[in-house]
Amino acid sequence: MLYAIGDIHGERELLEELLASLPFRDGDRLVFVGDYVDRGPDSKGVVETLLRVKQEHDCVFLLGNHESMFLSFLGWHRKEYFGGDAFLMNGGDRTLASYGYFDAEEPDAKTFQLPPDHERFFKHLKLYHRDGDYLFVHAGIGRDLLDEVDVDYALRNTRSEDLLWERTSADLPHKLGVTIVYGHTPAVDFSVRWNEPFSIGIDTGAVYGGRLTAIRLPDETLFQV
Repeated sequence: MLYAIGDIHGERELLEELLASLPFRDGDRLVFVGDYVDRGPDSKGVVETLLRVKQEHDCVFLLGNHESMFLSFLGWHRKEYFGGDAFLMNGGDRTLASYGYFDAEEPDAKTFQLPPDHERFFKHLKLYHRDGDYLFVHAGIGRDLLDEVDVDYALRNTRSEDLLWERTSADLPHKLGVTIVYGHTPAVDFSVRWNEPFSIGIDTGAVYGGRLTAIRLPDETLFQV
């Protein structure tokens, strides 16, 4: 079985509780759809937990828009790292606090260093993941690609901005032949966004008082805390 887990946003206690509730069996896989940091109380602790889980299970970790902003703020350079100027106003101060950034006499993003294992974790985050009949992205794909029938072509031509920030395309019908599983955009009532066979949205607003969600595939069983 495969478990996909929605946006965590620094909620380490919820993550630990959710992971403890999953009935893992040998060979199970996990996909995390991004946004591990910002807004919640313990972003560093979330990454510590994910590093531990990686030692125990086959895991894929996607890049979220909040990781993109964080790494851009730190001065990292890739086309998928951008928006660093908006990092602090999107809850980035709590991420920095969890890493002890403000404990320095003169905090400076240019000289700040992540723990080496955390740096490796962030460097290896993926923009998307395909697994059988499912495509995992953080946010969505380009609206101009919804009529494509070749999912690999669509992914090659989707902009990083759409994969990380798009808030409308994932709910629309498409011809890609896969179910898109995504985070990024919680529903108003923090419920799972069911739009089958086209997509399933699993950001259920954990950091806003909603639940943290995992969906088991392909039987689509929900686990929530």
